[in-house]
This record gives sequence, structure tokens and C-alpha cells, in this order.
Amino acid sequence: MLTNTDTKVLTDFASNPNLEDWYIVNDVVMGGRSDSGIFLNGNDCAVFKGYVSLENNGGFAMVKHMFDPLNIDSHTKIVMKVKGDGKRYQLRLKSESSQYHSYVNYFSTNGEWQVIEVPLSEFYASFRGRKLSYPNFNSDQLSEIAFLIGNKKAEDFQLKIKWIALK
Repeated sequence: MLTNTDTKVLTDFASNPNLEDWYIVNDVVMGGRSDSGIFLNGNDCAVFKGYVSLENNGGFAMVKHMFDPLNIDSHTKIVMKVKGDGKRYQLRLKSESSQYHSYVNYFSTNGEWQVIEVPLSEFYASFRGRKLSYPNFNSDQLSEIAFLIGNKKAEDFQLKIKWIALK
């Protein structure tokens, strides 16, 4: 895992194999038919897996991790170790759980374990797929992280997550 003193671990499934504050939100909340779940696989990671359906105007599956507001301090990046299936995913942030909009950025996976770093300043405000004319993420706190897949096509997906941290 990360041993650098400049990092703040948000989730590490090797040292804390717990899904207590992780929640699934699929397009069924809007009448869609996508289905997904998250589980621990016994190999020090969580697996977000399912099927995105376009039926009934659906098209997304999401897992979110909610926690008490965390001071970001001088951290400027989200860094994570993931293994995807070659598909593109959204990483979503909220500074407060009650925020109606999220801050969004995309990352692509390649079928191998990857350490992906995304500058916080590159997350843009979005609500229901529409970019908002708000400044990019610039909060001093964080209270929610989510992974969403919604590539405008019906598809199976699987994203393994080892850890997530601030750098």
C-alpha cells in the first residue's frame, strides 16, 4: 500500500476489508434495469460488478463510499489502485453528502492493475450527466467518493479496487 507520509488513505481493503459505508445506486431509481453490486473477493480488494442496461431509459450503475467530512489539507490528487475490464469509468466526489451535484472526472482501465492519479482541480461539477457552470472542485473537505459506469451502451462490467488515497 502507500507508505508515503504525504498520503491520506481513504480506503484500503487489505488493512480494512469493510464495505459498511459503501452503497449501490443503479438506474432503477429512475426506472432503468441495470444491476450491480459490490463485494469483497478475499484478495484484499473490493469488486464492483454488474450489468448496465439501456432498457426503460436506463444506462448507469454506481457505487458510492460515504464518510464523515474529511479535511483534505494540502492534498491535491486522488490516487487509487484499480483493475478494470478495459472500460471507462467516472470517479465522482462530493465535499458534502447533501450536495445535489457531484464533481466528475473519467479514467480508463486496461485489464491490468493500475495506479491512477487524478488532480482534484480537474473534477468538474455535474448533475444528472450535465456539466454545471460551477468552478472545478476546490473544497477543503471530502465526504463522498463514487465510481459510476454509464458509457451509453449495454454492457457487463467489473472494477476491482485495492485502495484509494489523497496525495
